[in-house]
Amino acid sequence: MSRGLFVDPSDAVPLWKQIEENVRRLVASGAMKPGSAMPSVRDLARDLSINPATVAKGYQRLVDAGILAVKRGEGTFVAQKPPALPRGEREKELEGGAMRYASLAVTIGAAPDEAVERVRHALGDLLRKKIGGPA
Repeated sequence: MSRGLFVDPSDAVPLWKQIEENVRRLVASGAMKPGSAMPSVRDLARDLSINPATVAKGYQRLVDAGILAVKRGEGTFVAQKPPALPRGEREKELEGGAMRYASLAVTIGAAPDEAVERVRHALGDLLRKKIGGPA
């Protein structure tokens, strides 16, 4: 049971990063609720047919970011609340994500208005899913 987690070995994005991005998306959309248990590293590695160390790296990055929490002897869980980042750190994270997205938009020839509209649409979708509204 991989709970909507998937990886594409043919994608240039490292598998651990794909896991990290998938979990972030599932948590942001509310598909993975605060406090819900994550599959064990071994179970997810088996389900995805990848090395357990790859899953462990993705999980560790999510723990470091405050998205997941480890309870010794119990497992890994979605954190009860989003990490409380200081404003400067939050701005740095948003800037980094915005630059990656802007670079993608420019390299595929998207117009600025089109790129901004896609961000608005994606945020709207995530928020509607999280609060249980129509998708």
